[in-house]
Amino acid sequence: METKNYFEILQHLVEVRNYSQLRETLSEMQYVDVALVIGQMEKEDALCLFRLLPKDMAADVFANLDSDDQRIIIESLNDPEASNIINNLYVDDAIDFLEEMPANVAKKMLAIANQETRSQINHLLQYPEDSAGSVMTVEYIDLKQDMTIAQAIEKIRRIGLDSETVNICYVLDSKRVLVGTVALRYLLLLDSDAVIGEVMNDNVISINTLDDQEVAAKTLKKYDFTAMPVVDAENRMVGIITIDDVVDILEEEATEDIEKMAAIIPNDRPYLKTGIFETYKKRMPWLLFLMISATFTGAIISSFENALSKCVLLTAYIPMLMDTGGNAGSQSSVSIIRGLSLDEIQFKDLFKSLWKELRVAILCGITLSGANFVKLLLIDHLSIQIALVVSLTLIVVVVFSKIVGCFLPMVSVKVGLDPAVMASPMITTIVDVISLITYFEIASVLLHL
Repeated sequence: METKNYFEILQHLVEVRNYSQLRETLSEMQYVDVALVIGQMEKEDALCLFRLLPKDMAADVFANLDSDDQRIIIESLNDPEASNIINNLYVDDAIDFLEEMPANVAKKMLAIANQETRSQINHLLQYPEDSAGSVMTVEYIDLKQDMTIAQAIEKIRRIGLDSETVNICYVLDSKRVLVGTVALRYLLLLDSDAVIGEVMNDNVISINTLDDQEVAAKTLKKYDFTAMPVVDAENRMVGIITIDDVVDILEEEATEDIEKMAAIIPNDRPYLKTGIFETYKKRMPWLLFLMISATFTGAIISSFENALSKCVLLTAYIPMLMDTGGNAGSQSSVSIIRGLSLDEIQFKDLFKSLWKELRVAILCGITLSGANFVKLLLIDHLSIQIALVVSLTLIVVVVFSKIVGCFLPMVSVKVGLDPAVMASPMITTIVDVISLITYFEIASVLLHL
């Protein structure tokens, strides 16, 4: 059933105060759908719905709410109810929740959490933001090398419900050093008397707690894993990152790149829940910088004022040249940035990429220039000299734009900058300046201005 239909059904049941039917309907729903419905409801109805959730479902629903709804709900619960939520969240979800809460709320939640949960949360909070350690969970199945398969299965039965996943179990030695992995399906299919150390896979791929979360996500994606172990500097296992974490990481990183490419300071809050002044602060710095940088184009036009006065018609084609150059540069930059993000290209591929973009640019430039030349002669009825000026400039602009669009993102990676910052707005500004200079210089030569 669609979320819209669930919303209508639950909203009606809340309005008529049919709580028994509400509980029954909620127990049959997926917790993701319940979270979506709660997010659409008015505050009082949302609180009513959440309080009616079965206890074993409340934490999962809570983890899927956005931070504003989480805050509203947690502040409405008494201490035992709130404690039940924080203690039943997976630790990585608890970290995400606490990082979004005001300091007083986070402090209160830590105070009412049980000792084990509080210890795990405090441990993960020590890792740098956006590191693998900060997004991992510590709820996993660990086994010993000398265990039999029967003993391993018994342990999984005992603690499996409290683990993030049981599909892969991790084999540790006496010092908790990761020495192997074993899939649950092998445990079910092999002889129960077999020893774990003899059937485990000792070719283990892991990530370090201090690795960037994006690196962790890419590694997990590269090997097509559903979970990956996280180890410290001594190769001692401290947690796992699962596929649901990776989805969140990739979405966050993609959103951040898109915002940077649009000249917006990244913001992790939903659009409709971001205040007007906060949105203004995120957009204004880049707009101000780009506005000031754009004054260079005005200065260039002013410096060629005498030339323009002799052939005013040239001004009519300035927007077309600047827009085409900006679009050409954006095409290259987006392709390069995406390639860098997916590790398809690296800085060592700079000259190979430049050579490719140069050839593409020449083909594009000639095609655009030819089409433009015909249009200027047949439709605009310009002289051959002016049509030639505009068309030749178009070739130079397209070639230069694509080279810049390729070069800047790759160099930015080399010097430690985010390539997304060098995307459309920055490249467009640079290209505009070069387009004008090229245009007027060609016009001066061919038209003797």
